Amino acid sequence: MRIVFAGTPTPALPSLQRLIDSPRHDVAAVITRPDAAAGRRGKPAPSPVAQLALESGIPVLRPARPNSPEFVAELAALVPDCCAVVAYGALLSADLLAVPPHGWVNLHFSLLPAWRGAGPVPAAIAAGDTVTGATTFLIEPELDSGPVYGVVTETIRPEDTAGHLLDRLAVSGAALLKATVDGIADGSLHPVPQPSEGISLAPKISVEQARIRWDLPAHVIERRIRALTPNPGAWTMVGDLRIKIGPVTIEQTADPLAPGVIEVDRTGVRVGTGSAPVVLGQIQPPGKKPMAAADWARGARLDAGVCAR
Repeated sequence: MRIVFAGTPTPALPSLQRLIDSPRHDVAAVITRPDAAAGRRGKPAPSPVAQLALESGIPVLRPARPNSPEFVAELAALVPDCCAVVAYGALLSADLLAVPPHGWVNLHFSLLPAWRGAGPVPAAIAAGDTVTGATTFLIEPELDSGPVYGVVTETIRPEDTAGHLLDRLAVSGAALLKATVDGIADGSLHPVPQPSEGISLAPKISVEQARIRWDLPAHVIERRIRALTPNPGAWTMVGDLRIKIGPVTIEQTADPLAPGVIEVDRTGVRVGTGSAPVVLGQIQPPGKKPMAAADWARGARLDAGVCAR
């Protein structure tokens, strides 16, 4: 089949590579978001998907307005049989969806209809789910509501951050997307409507929403920090410093601390929560690289009873 691939960030790369390597399909072009500022100097740089496409000799389309009549016509001129989508980052109009005869097939990193939206992996970790997965489905105008072609499942490990889990889902999901496109091409695979029950939403988490609430129970805080690692990153204020917090450990046997109160000793740095204290692992002060929380506390000469807020 003649395929146009739409995607932007690193998790889309295994899927694009699978389709490029397939002798059964021709990736005619790649659609990605416009070049964005990157690095300390903020120079525009191609997205990871654009970079792989360019290295593979595949034309790259970077529409600023993908739903414009001009881009709909540009896509139609490529005459794709099917469009495959992995984390493209833009909603698609009905006119654009109507271009390929086999539609747009999306790889979504949840077991739909659970966690529809832009942040399914963080949502699953924060909710305490023990199993998640990836789903391929036919895109419809309503958000992540289209009929399903296939799923793969993935266990959420106790230590998983969103980054770790997404890395695994990107690989297993790539195999699922390739199998889905194969099945569409030979007519052996047909989508099945999603169930009407079990729908949950997972909107993208903003930087402001990533601020830690120390009055919540320790297990909620621990899961939420893992869900926000590496992006956008959980954070708190210590004095006038905004500190990025990496995964923490719950210390069930420790004496309780009031929410936000910091305790520093030779064994580490603890912060009080709404239940048991948590032990900080890596932290990142502003303008510095990640470091062990104990090293930072010694360097900052924290006094007992200082509060995170």
